[in-house]
Amino acid sequence: MTELLRGSGLTLLRGDRCLFRGLDFALHAREALQVKGPNGSGKTSLLRAVAGLLDLEEGQVTWRGQPTLGHRQAYCDELVWFAHRLGFKADLTLVDNLRFEAGLRRTRMDRFDEVLERLGLGRLTRLPLRSLSAGQQRRVSLARMLLADARLWLMDEPFTNLDAAGQALVLELIDAHLAEGGACMLASHQPIVLQGTLKSLVLQ
Repeated sequence: MTELLRGSGLTLLRGDRCLFRGLDFALHAREALQVKGPNGSGKTSLLRAVAGLLDLEEGQVTWRGQPTLGHRQAYCDELVWFAHRLGFKADLTLVDNLRFEAGLRRTRMDRFDEVLERLGLGRLTRLPLRSLSAGQQRRVSLARMLLADARLWLMDEPFTNLDAAGQALVLELIDAHLAEGGACMLASHQPIVLQGTLKSLVLQ
């Protein structure tokens, strides 16, 4: 099985507190890795560090065997980040927001209509994003992820603001991504059941 992502000896401090020290993990194609732990244990910070948004004190993250720090652009081209903050423009429609994103990265715009319909967004295309519910806005963020031509999904609490149907859909999307040879690293408090391979990493 092809190894895609590896963290070796990762240490991260926030202020005078050590969130984790000497942390190791590996993620292969067709695998998901769930990061678990109590609030404040560093789940989001770990994902941010893996994404390159936080600097580590020690250790390194590699992608396809190459340090991400030395191959930043190639790494970023293959990941998509699903976080609490959506990063969209509230006064633009979901279509305008997603098209703007398409100008920044490789995007499968040939799947645009299909993705919107699958996520139940097809009838909301003319509304400004600020008029959508929190759950609908999360679905727009899911659309961005599905449209991105990215092998690695990094997801921080992906079930937040989603009803039971929305949460089940997220699991279906992750399974489909794994089946296509992708990988997913996600932080979540709740139990997760996938058809594909699911590993866990517990932070104290």
